[in-house]
Amino acid sequence: MSLHAMIPIPGDLHARYNRDSAGRDWLASLPGLVRDAMDRWNLLLDLAPGTEPWNGHGALVVPVLRHDTQAALKIAYPHEEALVERHALALWNGYGAVRLLEADPHSNSMLLERLDAGNQLQYVPLGQARDIWGGIMRRLSIGPGDGPEWRAFEHIAATAERWSDELPQDWERLGRPFPRWLLEAALEVCQTRGAVGRRSSKDVLVHTDLHHMNILGSLNGDEYLAIDPQPQIGEAEFAVAPVLWNRIRELPRSDPGAGLHERCCEFSIAAGLDPETARQWSIAREVENALWYAEKPGHGGDLARSLWVASTMAGKVLEGLPRAHDLPGPGEAVS
Repeated sequence: MSLHAMIPIPGDLHARYNRDSAGRDWLASLPGLVRDAMDRWNLLLDLAPGTEPWNGHGALVVPVLRHDTQAALKIAYPHEEALVERHALALWNGYGAVRLLEADPHSNSMLLERLDAGNQLQYVPLGQARDIWGGIMRRLSIGPGDGPEWRAFEHIAATAERWSDELPQDWERLGRPFPRWLLEAALEVCQTRGAVGRRSSKDVLVHTDLHHMNILGSLNGDEYLAIDPQPQIGEAEFAVAPVLWNRIRELPRSDPGAGLHERCCEFSIAAGLDPETARQWSIAREVENALWYAEKPGHGGDLARSLWVASTMAGKVLEGLPRAHDLPGPGEAVS
């Protein structure tokens, strides 16, 4: 049986990368990349016939066996965040994040410990999830070292400085898709936090996409670990925003805006972080997300959600948006 038949490409991954020649070339290369990795690391396929492997937004993840030990082979599309993921995982060394077993930078392939893909923090009651998330954040927030891998990470202050230039340009180019005051609120954060970050002596390695679906249970069920870090260096509070733009329907119906502020505060405190700094970063990050969604067809629901979170955290909810509990979750179609 050919590897094409053994390992089907998940439909959403195929749809996402079949839109341009670079993506199609990568999709076509996947069977060969999987075959090479399995030979290189002496792996056996651990995928039931007729089932699809797992996938994230930009990677194929194949369950494999290595010396009778369950593992996961991850092959990522060669985008910027994926190129430095192996460095972050190696530095964490299984402490709060999935353990890296092997890596091949030339093919953007990694062999990882196997986690329970069906046990996401997404399904854990929010109060318990908050405490788990806070504990993981504390473990992941390690200070920079002298090794060369640290130089591979972008600094969050540099991201803020870049956004100071890019956000106004994108806002104008996209036809001013939301009121100027919200753009200015984001720019103020970029300028303030960027300057603070450049002077900070508290830089840590930051998992910048630490939402509930990027935290999985271990196979033995005794801990939760982070995946897909999109790592940067800087203020740890930058990591709080993803738990705000997820699970919005679990906010109190009586006052979801106050509930969002309370969630920001509670998750920050659980991780030993400053809630006000986290609130500020959430504004900038969601305005940047909103402009990204405004440019992509079919993302009207995502745009509305980002604008609701950003404006709520800025203290003045934009008019004309759906009610909080009518907003789609990330990746959900508009109902």
